Amino acid sequence: MSGPSKRQRTYNFNTDWEESYCFVNLKNKCVCLLCGSSIAVQKKHNAERHFQTIHGTFDENYPLKSEVRKKKICQLKSSLTAQQTIFTRHVENSKKATIASFKISHMLAKKKKPFIDGELFKDVFLIGADCLFEGFSNKREIISAIQDLQLSNNTVTRRIHAISTDIQTQLETDLKICDWFSLQLDESTDISDTAQLAIMVRMVFSNFTVKEDMLQILPMKGQTRGEDIYNTFRTYAKSINMPLHKLSAITTDGAPAMVGKNKGFIALCKKDESFSNFMSYHCIIHQEALCCKMWPFEYIMKIVIKIINSIRAAPLQHRLFKALLEDAEDKEHDLILHTEVRWLSKGKVLTRFVSLIEEIKTFINDKKENYDELSDSRWLIDLGFLTDIMEKLNSLNLELQGKDKTIAEMISSVQSFKFKLDLLISHLQIKSLVHFPHMKKMLGNNELNGSLFIKHLQVLKKQFETRFSQFTHIEPIVSFYINPFTCQINVMEIAACIADFVQGKAEELELEILDLKNDILLKSLISEDLWNTVDREKFPFLKKAAYKIKSFFGSTYLCESLFSNMNLIKSRYRSRLTDEHLYDCLLTGLSSYSPNYEALANDMQCQRSH
Repeated sequence: MSGPSKRQRTYNFNTDWEESYCFVNLKNKCVCLLCGSSIAVQKKHNAERHFQTIHGTFDENYPLKSEVRKKKICQLKSSLTAQQTIFTRHVENSKKATIASFKISHMLAKKKKPFIDGELFKDVFLIGADCLFEGFSNKREIISAIQDLQLSNNTVTRRIHAISTDIQTQLETDLKICDWFSLQLDESTDISDTAQLAIMVRMVFSNFTVKEDMLQILPMKGQTRGEDIYNTFRTYAKSINMPLHKLSAITTDGAPAMVGKNKGFIALCKKDESFSNFMSYHCIIHQEALCCKMWPFEYIMKIVIKIINSIRAAPLQHRLFKALLEDAEDKEHDLILHTEVRWLSKGKVLTRFVSLIEEIKTFINDKKENYDELSDSRWLIDLGFLTDIMEKLNSLNLELQGKDKTIAEMISSVQSFKFKLDLLISHLQIKSLVHFPHMKKMLGNNELNGSLFIKHLQVLKKQFETRFSQFTHIEPIVSFYINPFTCQINVMEIAACIADFVQGKAEELELEILDLKNDILLKSLISEDLWNTVDREKFPFLKKAAYKIKSFFGSTYLCESLFSNMNLIKSRYRSRLTDEHLYDCLLTGLSSYSPNYEALANDMQCQRSH
């Protein structure tokens, strides 16, 4: 056996050695100011021997405890600090250039620009700086800092991927800590014929705040049946450990693959025990658009589209028509082409057509073309009526669109429109056209027969009531949660609805509702974040239901918006963009999360551009 080890001794630097032996303590090392050497052990004997052996003449030139010696040591210390700063400054500048590279790459993704545009940014910076900073004393340093930016094609690609990964991590963390979340799902095909399944998420947190964001876009290389969508989504959910027990609702576009009774995506999810008892419903905006398609006014649109196409199809005719409009004051300068897939297209096309009806008649007569409908008073009145109603439907559609729209706001807009239809019917019954300006213009001095138009409005109202019937059973709950104190309710009925909604007991909810409605303190605090103030222990089921309602999407607007951005990013000029890069660009460009640039730069070796 070996003998006992020697006791380890600790040697500390003594500040007196600076003046006596020209040694300083630098990062726990004893460094000589004269030659830059360091001694292995910080002992006085070692420092003294090094000084006398190598720098013996220093005492002669700079006597100990003299002012000359003190100034010389200060000068040597300043020189050593400057040498150390050179390397520190280089690392700091490289890190700043890297952070700037991340921010510029993020902006490129926000603007849907190609990766290669990073080099264009750098060239623009250099050209601009060369002119802007002419005469500045530090112009060379500014130009050098810009040249250090790393903005090559491959670098921007990596930067956007790193930002996307950081945002995805934040999203998945929020998904795990939120109280409830709901999903939007929709599927569309990109320019390379790959089906892309878009998933948007709306999360509500314990402080009653809400976040809406893109969660994922999943490529589907094969078929897009309900089981294919389900398997793709289920695989993704498992990969991120998605807390499906917090899922409150799924909103879809109503396609058979999504809402099929037996093999649709929703049906398969409800059969899966890992899912919670979530709600599912058809996008409100799609429902509203489908209501419009049930009207028997195709004969109007057919003629309108035919006339517009005849004017705009030939370049010469189009130029002549625009020249005609330039001579008319206070007129639009062109007709609009109709696009079936756009929600607002029909209403905008009709409004523009009616506003230019006289110019269209003049132009068609000059061309010797014959459209009897343009002189048929009945057809023109129908045109005016359809234009007025489509304008009102477009206004409803615009109310339903947008980010951060709650289910309560959307149901309110639909309910309001139903009552507006009753109002329009009442006006037509007394032959009042105050809400039908285009119809009044087309009617002229003719007699109005409103019975047929009343029937059309009644059909439209019935369509609304039928298509939005699925929201009827949650409307009382939504109304109660908007303002539980002024809402006139039947306690037993609303308790039964909420009990079914949150899987609670109706008898317990009845007591909670009565306690809440008679809580004087809460009445005084009523505001938009009332439910954030409500005590979770005193009102467990009511608060649970409030948070669940808050998490609901009302439409698939965000998915539609995502597909519009997808078509801008993966266009025919970037058709070879991979699915991974497409996801990185979409998440980086659309997400409301802010990446942690400092952490991203710290996780990599920062180097200046080569």
